[in-house]
Amino acid sequence: MQISQRAQRIKPFMVMEVAKAAQAMAAKTAHTDQPMLFLNIGEPDFSAPLAVQEAAARAMANGHTGYTQALGIAPLRQAISGWYASRFGLDIDPARIAITAGASAALQLACLALVNPGDEVLMPDPSYPCNRNFVAAADGQAVLLPTTPEQRFQLSAEQIEQAWGDKTRGVLLASPSNPTGTSIARDELKRVAQTVRAKGGFTIVDEIYLGLNFDEAFSHSALGLEDGLGNDIISVNSFSKYFNMTGWRLGWLVLPPALVPVVERLAQHLFICASTISQHAALACFQADSLAEFERRRAAFKARRDYFIPQLNRLGLTVPVVPDGAFYAYASCEAACQQWGISPGTPEQPGASWTFAFELMKRAGIAATPGHDFGGAQNHNFIRFSTASSMEQLVTAVARLDNAL
Repeated sequence: MQISQRAQRIKPFMVMEVAKAAQAMAAKTAHTDQPMLFLNIGEPDFSAPLAVQEAAARAMANGHTGYTQALGIAPLRQAISGWYASRFGLDIDPARIAITAGASAALQLACLALVNPGDEVLMPDPSYPCNRNFVAAADGQAVLLPTTPEQRFQLSAEQIEQAWGDKTRGVLLASPSNPTGTSIARDELKRVAQTVRAKGGFTIVDEIYLGLNFDEAFSHSALGLEDGLGNDIISVNSFSKYFNMTGWRLGWLVLPPALVPVVERLAQHLFICASTISQHAALACFQADSLAEFERRRAAFKARRDYFIPQLNRLGLTVPVVPDGAFYAYASCEAACQQWGISPGTPEQPGASWTFAFELMKRAGIAATPGHDFGGAQNHNFIRFSTASSMEQLVTAVARLDNAL
């Protein structure tokens, strides 16, 4: 059977490959005094609030289980618009909001709507690996531009200006970012949007961690940029992270008005609609008691960050930029690799972080994600920990790291 060239270009998702290995190793250590601690997947340990679960049950009991319009049910689009107004002071027309089958479907729809074969899309290095593969699935080419801790691992307008070529079609950013948990400063984001607008390109901003911000200076959406720049932005969001609904597979896009019918047409063919039960359940996310619960959980994520990052720094797993959002710690494992006799890797042969991740599972019973999954540059010297696990697990992880290092 001949496999398409498109499929052959898609590399394995190393986060999941490591997760499979960790699960296999965990089965062998489950009944020992050191069961596996999973700090590798960016999944909140909180489940959907009770009000959301009850709303799902009501939807099923009331027969709300058929297809919806491709753009989603009107009450949910209106509720999301209301959330932008109350949380960020933004006036987002519900007609610009498209409900999707998770942020993954949102990214796929956006890329299929905007990327032609051979088009290049600029992205920061490091960045979430699936994002570049959404570009590849649309027969485009992701161009990764190396970033530094000094620029918070985010692209600058100057970089975009210099890298823009004849084939460049747009940029795909993330704020806060996976794997670094860092956001784009508002002024720099405005300069980026102005630069892309002048080039006639598109700006997609992955904002799935919007709401999980811990620093007021970065608690903003790209949709709120002045001079109408926010109206140019294609914003991707999700119910998975802030709203703790990972397995419900529900997300949304906020689109420039001209893109709405394009995305609707694509969604009709590719997805028909997002899960009807999940859509009705998500309405309960915007009730006062649910929003209060999400804020309590945000405080818990911040407390975990404030505990875990200093501990990693103390142990030599240095986090060069304190994350201002999400729930990740992107730490240099270079010193630890030297301590354990692990040969340095290179972007072409990223053995260091990969080997370190597996040694970490063996020596400390901790699953983490090797950095080379997130791009080239210096990522082979980094490891990503997820701080979405409980404080108890993070304390245990630190004790194990202390012993192993």
